[in-house]
Amino acid sequence: MDASNRGHTAAGAGRGGFRVERAPDGRYRWQLKAPNGRVVAVTAAGYETAADAERGFDGLRAGADALVARITHVRDGIGWVWVVPGSRLLPEVRSSRAYERYATCQNAFRRFVVLLAKQPALEFPELAAPLRPSDARR
Repeated sequence: MDASNRGHTAAGAGRGGFRVERAPDGRYRWQLKAPNGRVVAVTAAGYETAADAERGFDGLRAGADALVARITHVRDGIGWVWVVPGSRLLPEVRSSRAYERYATCQNAFRRFVVLLAKQPALEFPELAAPLRPSDARR
């Protein structure tokens, strides 16, 4: 299933918002765009399904105010990138590009957190409740 049309756009942000896309490797990744259409952040890891990617994004969105970034110099080239470490210190989300100055990278992360917090909560269909043991015997 191609998830290129999945995602949600923030109110008033014609080209911005959250989007899940299927990568060439078949896994799903999400990205967050600013209202001007520029990609601000991308997920570092791939997800098995589009729904998993949406849940990963929503979990990050719910904890936006507590996010901490690690800012590092890029290995090849010039610039700085921010990375939000996830479980086992593996990157969960990262900046979409390198920034020339450290301070600019810090500000970009702050803008990402504000944009992330403004995203609406995603609604997930509840799983059907299992039958009670007494119902199964009837």
